[in-house]
Amino acid sequence: MTESRRTFLKETALLAAGALGGSFAVREGARAADSEPGPAPAGVPEGLAPFRKLPARMKLSCAAYSYRQLLEKEKAMTIEGFIERCAAMGLDGTELTSYFIYKTDPASLAALKRRAALLGLDISGTAVGNDFARQKGPEREKDIQHVKTWIEHAARLGAPTMRIFAGATPRGDSEDVARARVVEAIEECCEHAARFGVVLALENHGGLTATAEGTLAILKAVKSPWLGLNLDTGNFHTEDPYRDLELVAPHAVVVQMKVEVTAKGKTAAETNFERVLKMLRASNYRGYVAVEYEAREDPLTAVPRYVEKLKGLLA
Repeated sequence: MTESRRTFLKETALLAAGALGGSFAVREGARAADSEPGPAPAGVPEGLAPFRKLPARMKLSCAAYSYRQLLEKEKAMTIEGFIERCAAMGLDGTELTSYFIYKTDPASLAALKRRAALLGLDISGTAVGNDFARQKGPEREKDIQHVKTWIEHAARLGAPTMRIFAGATPRGDSEDVARARVVEAIEECCEHAARFGVVLALENHGGLTATAEGTLAILKAVKSPWLGLNLDTGNFHTEDPYRDLELVAPHAVVVQMKVEVTAKGKTAAETNFERVLKMLRASNYRGYVAVEYEAREDPLTAVPRYVEKLKGLLA
């Protein structure tokens, strides 16, 4: 081989390496730029803003409530069986609704946590029922204690969030008075939640939270970083439910995705999943989307189908 030929090949190899290296550097630079934190989108509350500076990232879960007829009193399914079903559907997480956990001693909760871990699942959250709008008395105090107890159970399970309700205005009270009681109770529970590292998630669930404005009034009044929104996509029954969902979406710390939306005076229609996910992406939501099925079809056939549909939309 002549010297000129060797020089040509050497220079060509160097140029090729330089081109590849330059291309790689450009790609890596683009990736770095994509992942660099920026300002949080407009509408994200101050307490969540530091965590919404990166693009949206959503993982998929399923709420045990979807199988409530089967799980009630363990008629046809146990909570352990539900966890295994979530794994079989290829989900990232499993939402363990408190109503169907019949043993809450530390050893039993630890066993559920172990089962989920060995199946490769996060326990994405849990959920309780309560009414903080009740007039002050034994029943309201019982609800507050119930939420506090389940905060401790959630911590044992490793659940990062726990869904709570506000409640409805009792007869003879004004909304303002009832809302003040709700805020007071939530703040007391948030103080307990802070000790155990569990974020409370207020659901838009009728009553005082039947509208976006009512939901936001409570979220903004509570003075605690340990409260966010459990965005239930099927619980606004206003003239324009999607408008309400869009207003509250920036406050979401967990999402329960219903498969139907029912506007005021209209029949139920399949959820516009693309529209809801677009809202969540617009606020850089980073967290779980849990399918919560309440429609008429058998959940054994319907839930897996909707899971696959959402997988495709989130991919």
